[in-house]
Amino acid sequence: MKLAMIGFGQAGGKIVDKFLEYDRNTDSGIVRSAVAVNTAKADLLGLEHIPEENRVLIGQARVKGHGVGADNELGAEIAEEDIDEVQGAIDNIPVHEVDAFLVVAGLGGGTGSGGSPVISKHLKRIYTEPVYGLGVLPGSDEGGIYTLNAARSFQTFVREVDNLMVFDNDAWRKTGESVEGGYDHINEEIVRRFGVLFGAGEVEAGDDIAESVVDSSEIINTLDGGGVSTVGYASEDVEVTSGGGGGLLSRFTGDDGGDDGLDTANTTNRITSLVRKAALGRLTLPCEIEGAERALLVMAGPPAHLNRKGIERGRKWLEEQTGSMEVRGGDYPTNSPKVAASILLAGVHNVPRIKELQQVAIEAQDNIDDIREQSDGNLQDLVEDDEDELDPLF
Repeated sequence: MKLAMIGFGQAGGKIVDKFLEYDRNTDSGIVRSAVAVNTAKADLLGLEHIPEENRVLIGQARVKGHGVGADNELGAEIAEEDIDEVQGAIDNIPVHEVDAFLVVAGLGGGTGSGGSPVISKHLKRIYTEPVYGLGVLPGSDEGGIYTLNAARSFQTFVREVDNLMVFDNDAWRKTGESVEGGYDHINEEIVRRFGVLFGAGEVEAGDDIAESVVDSSEIINTLDGGGVSTVGYASEDVEVTSGGGGGLLSRFTGDDGGDDGLDTANTTNRITSLVRKAALGRLTLPCEIEGAERALLVMAGPPAHLNRKGIERGRKWLEEQTGSMEVRGGDYPTNSPKVAASILLAGVHNVPRIKELQQVAIEAQDNIDDIREQSDGNLQDLVEDDEDELDPLF
């Protein structure tokens, strides 16, 4: 799948930058073009892989390149005001070569949280290609203002995109990590999971051909219908044998024409086990998989370790667990020494984290309103003395 990625804000820019690094390391060709947009000049300077001409600084007249200070209303206003500057960078994207736009943002801050719904709405108005969002929720320990930002941004963002894929920092934090190390680890997890998903179906001359190809249309059809999506992932190291006559038949029968054949039962069991781990383990957004409207299973790995029976069993199991009749599946042959299952669950509804986020945000909003009401009175008490009132200068 060929994507035009737009990273909005600090987190969004870093994740898109990491996607470009992943692309180069794996030669997957997912990112057809990448743009980073920010109100903070320092954040744009810190990027390593996004070309400088595709880094857009907005809001210079209002915030002088220093960011919006976690004010996502200001972030949204600046994105609206400077949309032409962003469009200038998007004009350089060869849109006829992309399958979809992906707008990436952290939802807890100011620029990405406020600007990502604005640019998504703008893209949908102009282009016929789908516009997807990838939103990152802040950890619950990051503070009330970030939770409030995320809740407000989430409910706006999800309305303005064709589908919103969500990654919850809370589920992926490791205790004892430094702030920088923690975010680097999280960004790698995001890119690994979505990289396998979006990379499926890309075939070059001489590559192994999948028996059941997962191409961009399968992903688009799974995401079609809107709502919220989550991705599961599980992998296992395998031995890759070089040479031999292992072809399409060996993948399904375990018979590779005289070399060390792989036992079909073992490869089938490995695949079904990985599918269960991917769906029931840590999803990018933890939720109950029952009731997911659509699902897509991608099995990636060396051809000899993939077989049709295992993939069909995994797909059937997903149908039973989700209750959905729209479960697609296929294989993605790679040279990696791992077999990996990537599962996209689209249209999920039973998401406790979102309900909790919204509840905490409502409480934070009430507290902020109370504090603002009190602050005027407190200031009066501080600067005025009823017994000996001073005259102000003007």
